[in-house]
Amino acid sequence: MLNFNTIQEMVDRAEEQHCPLHEIVIQREIHDSQKTRVEIIAAMEANWQVMQASIERGISNTEKSLSGLTGGDAKKLYHYAGKGYMGDEVLKAAAYAVGISEVNAVMGRIVACPTAGSCGIVPAALYAAKMERKLADEDIVKALFTAAGIGMVVDQNASIAGAAGGCQAECGTAAGMAAGALVELAGGTPAQIGNAVALSIKNLLGLVCDPVAGLVEVPCVKRNGFAAIEAMLAADMTLAGIESVIPVDEVIDAMNRIGKALPKSLRETSEGGLATTATAQAIEKRIYK
Repeated sequence: MLNFNTIQEMVDRAEEQHCPLHEIVIQREIHDSQKTRVEIIAAMEANWQVMQASIERGISNTEKSLSGLTGGDAKKLYHYAGKGYMGDEVLKAAAYAVGISEVNAVMGRIVACPTAGSCGIVPAALYAAKMERKLADEDIVKALFTAAGIGMVVDQNASIAGAAGGCQAECGTAAGMAAGALVELAGGTPAQIGNAVALSIKNLLGLVCDPVAGLVEVPCVKRNGFAAIEAMLAADMTLAGIESVIPVDEVIDAMNRIGKALPKSLRETSEGGLATTATAQAIEKRIYK
């Protein structure tokens, strides 16, 4: 049986077989699901189509969520590209991520990646890469398997749920998944993919989950935009030759221990953090009056 429980094991399998990391993930999925390679790839292609549709809807969306807290910001940011401190690619990536999250907030169709609260980060980063580097959808789909494998390892050894590990488990994991996938798309080695995951997740360790009024909107929607950019930077740092001092699996272990150390009030209960500010309390009172 082809199995892996750590990122290092994934890397070792890929190096032993002289194949890209996504191939290891596909082989495991074939074994676990008992589906054919064609079926598995077709399912991921369908996911990618949904992701792209949610991006296009998001950057043109002006619809507000039922709470009125979010909606329309992705369109503003997308059209601001070209005027900001950061380059077009970066601002558009952030707009894609915010847009997908806004689509989620209005109950539109998205792909949880790995969760609905962090649904914008991976597709935004990969769509930005596709548009900037003229990549084929086939290559993006392969990179999504790499992202999926990274998410599987984090889920096995820490958590991908804000209620269990804080937002580091959701946006942090998604950023790590995106960073690894970007490195693969750029021709990086399996070891470099692991390094990018480490750099990315390290930067988001300790991020708490404190949604205003218990809704996946504030700060979640804009946070997706920030995390997409963070993932791109982790990929670029790796490709520039910068190495994480702490190995990736030790970073994931630290995420697990930090998540368990977080108080209940900072794990999606809306009993602490931003959710208990005066403004948030007033918003909650207005929404649920």
